[in-house]
Amino acid sequence: MRRELVTDACQTSPSPLAGEGLGRGGGGMNAPTFTKMLRQNMTDAEKRLWRHLRAHRLGEEKFRRQQTIGPYVADFVHFGARLIVETDGGQHNESTHDAMRDAWLSSQGFRVMRFWNNDVLNDTQAVLEAILHALREPPLPQPLSREGRGEQRKPV
Repeated sequence: MRRELVTDACQTSPSPLAGEGLGRGGGGMNAPTFTKMLRQNMTDAEKRLWRHLRAHRLGEEKFRRQQTIGPYVADFVHFGARLIVETDGGQHNESTHDAMRDAWLSSQGFRVMRFWNNDVLNDTQAVLEAILHALREPPLPQPLSREGRGEQRKPV
């Protein structure tokens, strides 16, 4: 059911064909306009999952939907647990773009869970249990600030 939990790190720019990055992928829209459009045009799987995640309904945890993170838009994110939940249709099958995107998000301290739309629609309870289980795991360490990497501050 769960496709992958990515922990590798590399950086990429979003594919304009995937529709999940800003800039060209958003048709030249600014981030607020693009994310508003995504919220208004959610897939059936996203709608079903949002019904269970919104308003602290899953373990009283707070999720946001269609949230901009760097150059990407995450379907659902829990900032406290640094957890991103994605719902995927067939266009995401073996997607190199998704692997690189998830690796970039991981390098920013997020864990990424991916579920097939079919699983969200037909086995919603199992998907929710997997998300709840992931929320109980400690978050990945956040990236160090420049000062935390041992770089010296220049005197003023």
